Amino acid sequence: MRNTMFLLLISSVSMSGFPYQNPVPPQESSSMEVLEFKWFKRSQPAEQLEAGQAQPVGAVQPANKNFQRNMRVNQSRGARDPTADTLDSRSAELERSVQESRGPKPVDGFAYRVKVKNGSPKVADIVFWEYQFIDPSNPGTPARRQFLCAVKVESNKSKEIQGFSLSGPGDVVSAASGAIASGKLLQEQAVINRVEYIDGSIWQRKDWNFAEIKQSYLRAVGAPWGKEMCRVL
Repeated sequence: MRNTMFLLLISSVSMSGFPYQNPVPPQESSSMEVLEFKWFKRSQPAEQLEAGQAQPVGAVQPANKNFQRNMRVNQSRGARDPTADTLDSRSAELERSVQESRGPKPVDGFAYRVKVKNGSPKVADIVFWEYQFIDPSNPGTPARRQFLCAVKVESNKSKEIQGFSLSGPGDVVSAASGAIASGKLLQEQAVINRVEYIDGSIWQRKDWNFAEIKQSYLRAVGAPWGKEMCRVL
């Protein structure tokens, strides 16, 4: 499902350079209701090897280029591959063992989770939302963690949606912030910015501007979608 949604997102970029050049008329209320929201620390596995990096392989010597063929024709079952005893092969096997023992390197960050309910008779398949941290001393400019989620939410059904970010609430206010000085806690809320339905219709929050996330949106859809439900904007 996510791959199909990803292709739809990519198609919108390729056809117009940036989707939705004509603004969607702002609407006051959404049928996508926020039921619960929270954040917590999380370590997310990173790729064990960088893109394009290959596992080391054993060297091929001139004397055994045809080993596999000769083994099938002339040798008995269980014969040992002569490349297995070369220095390159032993080094490669040792490197593989070390990599496997280390496992994927975790990346420390923060998970942002929201539980939503689709009150519309239409099925939603793309949701833009944000987690807000509000400094009581400056409530007009909340810090936001925005996410693009390729997730299907059936009519009158609820679903938990979760995104991952390296940024947490500690990055929101400085030591000179009024919130810290007064001992007040940051206020939190989750907000739905935009919902795209499977029939092509769109709802968008009145005071949210799609154009403001142009660069982060293009970056988010610029790579094939993996197992993740959401990508940070």
